[in-house]
Amino acid sequence: MEVYFLGTNAGVPSIQRNVTSIALRLFEERRTFWMFDCGEGTQHQVLKSPLRLGKLERIFVTHLHGDHIFGLPGLLSSRAYQGGTAPLTVYGPPGLKAFLEVSLNISQSRVPYKLDIVEHTGGLIFEDEGFKVEASLLDHRIDSYGYRITEKDRPGSLNTERLREWGLKPGPAYGRLKKGLDVTTEDGRVIASKDVVSEPKPGRVVTILGDTRPCPAIVPLSRGADLLVHEATFASDLADLAHDYHHSTTIQAAEAAREAGAGELVLTHFSSRYSVLDDLLPLLDEARTVFPDTLLAEEFRLFPVVRRADKPAGK
Repeated sequence: MEVYFLGTNAGVPSIQRNVTSIALRLFEERRTFWMFDCGEGTQHQVLKSPLRLGKLERIFVTHLHGDHIFGLPGLLSSRAYQGGTAPLTVYGPPGLKAFLEVSLNISQSRVPYKLDIVEHTGGLIFEDEGFKVEASLLDHRIDSYGYRITEKDRPGSLNTERLREWGLKPGPAYGRLKKGLDVTTEDGRVIASKDVVSEPKPGRVVTILGDTRPCPAIVPLSRGADLLVHEATFASDLADLAHDYHHSTTIQAAEAAREAGAGELVLTHFSSRYSVLDDLLPLLDEARTVFPDTLLAEEFRLFPVVRRADKPAGK
């Protein structure tokens, strides 16, 4: 479970950075990846990355501003050329379906795979045996959502060494024990699952926010997240400008991470006025005065999602 940035700029592309798109790589968990927002030029960014659109399973759109959706029609129509024949689902606010249907129909784009467009207004958006995704409305000029991605708890590990000592060989009995079921051996001995299976391993949580000013929805959505992705369009000296344009500052993002008890904070969606990395480093320093475990998003940089309980002390 890893977060990978394809674009980190706000509003318009710049020479140094593309507009917003984030991939959540789930290669180990389900051999796919999910995408959050798809700004103009995202498919070009994908071509420069280790990602392949044939592995793209779901797209979650935070809001319908162009720097978050203008890359969708092109990416959807060209996905099949990268082996994307499996079904694909796109989630987002009302209006997304009309945007995509008009764009694809007028351009006579051929989409040779099953494409589902799911509009929502928050709540539980998706759930299966491995993950669930919830959304909440934020505070932006148009409806903008944040997404909380929760990995379901994983079963504990089977103590195979003890089972071998007891004479139980690998087979269906191992599977029953892993599922929490007790097993009776041929000689009548009962082996309790709780005696040979460790405690379940808690799932990880990632929160990815759309554009927003500070608002009450952020903290519940981010509560206890192992990794929080929060926009930081401006430095703190431009707080008034951030408020007027319905965006957040570095300090506001850091305060949200601290209040939510997040494990790590990754800042993204930077104004073009911060054109190079040296311009962004003061933003990082600002945020770290409030929340030390803060990182800067960078194009083509991978951020592993580490359980807070698994992080080394002092990290």
